[in-house]
Amino acid sequence: MGEVVDAGKKEANGSLADLNPTVVFVLGGPGSGKGTQCANIVQHFGFTHLSAGDLLRAEIKSGSENGTMISNMIKEGKIVPSEVTIKLLERAMLENGNDKFLIDGFPRNEENRAAFEAVTKIEPSFVLFFDCSDEEMERRLLGRNQGREDDNIETIRKRFKVFQDSSLPVIEYYNSKGKVRKIDAGRPVEEVYESVKAIFEPKNEKCCFPAPAPTPAIVTKISDPMSIEANNNNDAGDGGFSIFDQESELFLSLLGLTKYDILKES
Repeated sequence: MGEVVDAGKKEANGSLADLNPTVVFVLGGPGSGKGTQCANIVQHFGFTHLSAGDLLRAEIKSGSENGTMISNMIKEGKIVPSEVTIKLLERAMLENGNDKFLIDGFPRNEENRAAFEAVTKIEPSFVLFFDCSDEEMERRLLGRNQGREDDNIETIRKRFKVFQDSSLPVIEYYNSKGKVRKIDAGRPVEEVYESVKAIFEPKNEKCCFPAPAPTPAIVTKISDPMSIEANNNNDAGDGGFSIFDQESELFLSLLGLTKYDILKES
C-alpha cells in the first residue's frame, strides 16, 4: 500500500516545524477504499504514506523498549497514549527525507488531533475524507477475501459506530476551518481516483491547495446504529479494560489491529 515507512531505530534530529512538511490526514470508514487511493497518490504525486497502525506494529515487532511498552499496554487493554503514536509518526517523517506525507487513519479522535498539533507544532494542509455509505462499506468488507478475523457483521458495525462517534468530530472540526476535501467513495475505484487526482494536481511545487467553503452535512449517520449493540457483552470490571472488552477491541480495530495480532506477539 504505497510507501509505508518503518519507525526506524534511531531518533532523528530537528523538528517537523523546521521541516515544514505538507501533511494530509486521510480519513474514512472501514471499507471506504482510502488505502487503495493512498497507493495511487504515492505513485503519482510523490507523497509518502504513513499508517499509525503500521508504525505501532513495526515498533512492537522491533523488540525495542518502546515496542515492548506498547505491546504490554495493548495486552493489558490500555489505550496507547496519543503522544506515543505521534512520536512514531514524527520520527518517521523526520527520517524519511520527503516533505509530503499522507497520514492514514489518524487522528482517530479529537484528543489525537489536539495532541498532534501540540506535539508537532504543525497543522495538516487538509483532510482527505472518503465518504461512503455504511451499506457499501459493509458489502465491501464482507466480500473481501483477506481472512481477517474481525470481518464479521457485528464487529464491522461496531467499527462503523466508532468511526462515527470518534472520527467524525475531527472531520467536522477541520471542515469548520475549510480544510476538508470530501470524496464520494461509493463509486468504482477509477472514478474515485479521478476526484482524488483533481485535488492533488499540483498548483505549485509545494502542492498548496485552495481552501473551499465548509461543506454542510459532512456525512450521513449509520442507518442502523441500534444493531451495533447486539454484541456488547464483554464489560470491563473495576473501571479498567480487558484485552477482550469492547472499547479496547475497537481501539485496536481503528489501528488496523485485532486482539489476535497482539496475542501472536506473545
